[in-house]
Amino acid sequence: MSIQTRRERERAERERLIITAARELAEAEGWDAVTTRRLAAEIEYSQPVLYSHFKGKDAIMAAVAVEGCVELAAELRAARTGAADSKGALAAVGRAYTAFAHRRPALYDAIFTHPVDLPFATPEAPAPLQEAFGELFQAVEPTAGENEDRGLLTETYWAALHGLVTLMRSGRLPKEAQETRLALLINHFTTTP
Repeated sequence: MSIQTRRERERAERERLIITAARELAEAEGWDAVTTRRLAAEIEYSQPVLYSHFKGKDAIMAAVAVEGCVELAAELRAARTGAADSKGALAAVGRAYTAFAHRRPALYDAIFTHPVDLPFATPEAPAPLQEAFGELFQAVEPTAGENEDRGLLTETYWAALHGLVTLMRSGRLPKEAQETRLALLINHFTTTP
């Protein structure tokens, strides 16, 4: 193994360590607790080492968001492909999306709530972001009418899911009716006029 290969491997390991520490700290204490000083202490490296990998907290959060999209896409794919029909797929994807947000609030916030320097909804978006949206798209597409824009319809379904998650998490909608709201959304999306 060459010295260059070893250095690249060590750099990748440090980067992975930084992302993992940021994610764990955010899940335990929230994103306000994630600072470069705190991360440096957690991973036992100096702040300059952190800055040699990431420009700052926002760049770390963006890396966490990309990693989170990999997981979200996998969960949405499993839900969609495990369903018996298109209505079941839409319901399963909706439940998987809301469950992900509930189970991983800090990760969900990094992906969808906090401002991060990532291009969304553009061809330049990182592949994991496109894959997560693609899973939503594949679940919504069969519900589209003949002349409906499938991309916009998917964005509307996603926005509705995000709205339900956000309003429930903030206490503006009671948690008890979440499943009923989700069923109403899915039934509305799958009912032909």
